[in-house]
Amino acid sequence: MERIFESSLWATRFMVVLAVVFGLLGAVVLFIVASIDIFTTTKYVLNTYLTGAHPEHFHADVVGGIIGAVDLYLIGVVMLLFSFGLYELFISDIDIAKENGEDNKILAIHSLDQLKDKISKVIVMVLVVGFFQKVSHAQYATPLDLLYFALSITAVSVGLYFLGKVGKK
Repeated sequence: MERIFESSLWATRFMVVLAVVFGLLGAVVLFIVASIDIFTTTKYVLNTYLTGAHPEHFHADVVGGIIGAVDLYLIGVVMLLFSFGLYELFISDIDIAKENGEDNKILAIHSLDQLKDKISKVIVMVLVVGFFQKVSHAQYATPLDLLYFALSITAVSVGLYFLGKVGKK
């Protein structure tokens, strides 16, 4: 009875395949949407230069569109890391990555803590990119606004510095 229960319990780990498949599907969708955004922004830029028009917030719109696409790409990377990590932790190592002596350190996940660390670093990068997207559209009317802007850039820089130190001796 114990053997049957344990083998049934062990087989339930294959439920993780649902999260892996839909995580990969989400990553593909995000990559497609981000690519369409880049294509749309490129079309907008070409149309603007070909017609000779120059909208009021042209540069901010272009930079915002591209940064938004980068944000989507980064979230897609989070989904990829999540899917690969869950698969390797719960189902099996990805044998094709290890063929020919190839050792892919980016996608190699050996514990939940490693998966959490990799995903959290990418999420922080998503937040940084989102921050810069918002900053590019901000209006700076007073010297105090510029001081806040400088302090926020300093805070982001310090945060990224310490994030780079995580996991290193």
